[in-house]
Amino acid sequence: QVQLVESGGGLVQAGGSLRLSCAASGRTFSSYTLGWFRQAPGKERELVVAISRTGNGTYYVESVKGRFTISRDNAKNTVYLQMDSLKPDDTAVYYCAADPKLGTVVRGPRGVNYWGKGTLVTVSS
Repeated sequence: QVQLVESGGGLVQAGGSLRLSCAASGRTFSSYTLGWFRQAPGKERELVVAISRTGNGTYYVESVKGRFTISRDNAKNTVYLQMDSLKPDDTAVYYCAADPKLGTVVRGPRGVNYWGKGTLVTVSS
């Protein structure tokens, strides 16, 4: 089992940047594919980006390509989401997620085994 704790959310103006972090504890961090999901008010939770166990493979949804960057540090048991050129549409609660299988994360959120409690990102216009 793995426990996930997100941090770094907050209020930012459109065009600004934020860096989210997700610290993991529990079983071997490098055994898990990781992902960031988000859920805006009144909407379903959706995948933003996923990263493979080694960090060599990433998957971004079209709406964040070129603006968001995911990375992981397996030595620190931490995954990061650098968010640049933020837009009001990026406003949501952002969740860190982990699963042994990359495909499960990419097809998520259903079936993903482990979740953090989320961190709120608000982008003002």
